Amino acid sequence: MASLVFIHASDGNNALLAKEVETRAVEMGHEVEHVSLNAFDFPVYTVAREQSTPVLEGLDELKTILDKGDAWFVFAPEYNGSYPPVLNNAIAWLSRDGDDFRRLFRDRTVALGTHSGGGGQHVIMAMRMQFSFLGCVVIGRSLVTNRKKPANPESIDAILNAMTKR
Repeated sequence: MASLVFIHASDGNNALLAKEVETRAVEMGHEVEHVSLNAFDFPVYTVAREQSTPVLEGLDELKTILDKGDAWFVFAPEYNGSYPPVLNNAIAWLSRDGDDFRRLFRDRTVALGTHSGGGGQHVIMAMRMQFSFLGCVVIGRSLVTNRKKPANPESIDAILNAMTKR
C-alpha cells in the first residue's frame, strides 16, 4: 500500500484522467490524494515578489501534501509544446522555499500523464526533463491519451506498479 499524490495542472480532461487512474490505484489498495494546482492561485514567481512576500498563502499546505506522498503522478496538458504555466509556477515557488531547493523533489518517484489535443509527447518530455533535473526518479513509461485514444488499462497498471515497486 502506497500513499500517492495526483497533481493536476488543469481541471479539465487531465483531472478526469487522474480520477480514472485513481479508481485503479484504489482497487490495488493504494491511497490517493488529489492536488489541483489551479486551486492555489499563486502569483507569478519573481525574485522581487519572493522577497516582498514573506509568507505565500497555501505554499506550506501544498508542500505538506506533496511531502507525505510516497510517489506523485503528474497530469498536465500540452501547452505550447511544454507544460502549463501553473505547473512551472508551482515548481518555482516550491523550489525557492527553504535552503535546499531539491529537498522536496530528491529521490521522489514521479509518473507522468497527459490528455492532450495533440500528440502529448512534448509535455511528457518537458516534464521528464524538469522533474529529473530536480532529482526525482521519473518512471520510464508514461500515460498519453486524447479523445481518440483512451487510457490503456495495462499501461495504468504498469505505471502504478512501477510507482509503488510492486
